[in-house]
Amino acid sequence: MTAAVEAEAPQIIDGLSADDYHADRTSVSSSGLRALLAPGCPAQFKYDRDNPRPPKKEFDLGNAVHTAVLGEGHDIVVLDYPDWKKKEAQTKRDEAYAAGKVPLLPKEEKQVDEMAAAIRRHKDAGPLFAPGMGIPERSIYWTDPATGVRCRVRPDWLIVQPEITVIVDLKTTTDASPDACSKAIESYSYHQQGALYVDGVQAAGLAPEGARFFFAFQSKKAPYLITVRELSDQDQDIGRGRNETALRIYRDCVANDEWPDWTGSVDTIPQIGMPSWATIRQAEEFLK
Repeated sequence: MTAAVEAEAPQIIDGLSADDYHADRTSVSSSGLRALLAPGCPAQFKYDRDNPRPPKKEFDLGNAVHTAVLGEGHDIVVLDYPDWKKKEAQTKRDEAYAAGKVPLLPKEEKQVDEMAAAIRRHKDAGPLFAPGMGIPERSIYWTDPATGVRCRVRPDWLIVQPEITVIVDLKTTTDASPDACSKAIESYSYHQQGALYVDGVQAAGLAPEGARFFFAFQSKKAPYLITVRELSDQDQDIGRGRNETALRIYRDCVANDEWPDWTGSVDTIPQIGMPSWATIRQAEEFLK
């Protein structure tokens, strides 16, 4: 069973490892809800959940920066090689992965240190991530009242003050310009993440006055520039609507143990064409 059938009380768990959090099958996370909707589908979601992929090298830097900034996260091991070309280096790297650690080269460790220092110097990110200001990697579980599905979130950084509760999500990226960050929100449905995190924090009773969600995007290219922005109210509402749709899909898939692909159950083969914008443009040009 992958979803609660009764309304369990919210839970707040400190100290839960990232591996245990991501391995949970009694609840659904933000990444899971996003994967259920197009361009994903339930069939792909279930396969990926049942067949976890090996660690991706491109995530190592971001994971290490999270640990350096938040003071909690993945275990980091620095291996003294100039690169990963030699077999010995690759073996040591793979052993680190197998042990649940993030392997870095010395030059990558230097980059992580410089990125963390840039965060601490930043006029907006520095105060937000100041030691003692927030709680890192707190796991929160609650039951969605509309569907009975057990949900979970794990905010990077949670600031709980008497007058305000702030969720801060740190993302490393190739381009931290505001335009690129805006496109990333749409491309990766980060507005769904923001809405679910706010809902989870509020459901757990950690935000009596309401919660606010901030992104801190940091470029992986020197000088490691940073853009801090609050998720807009309208996009948060849209993200919440997407989550509601995904939760219904998840509930029905679990109840029926059926995980359809993009097409689902149809009586006839559907038509397909170009994206609507291309159809309109070419129709205006050629159908005269």
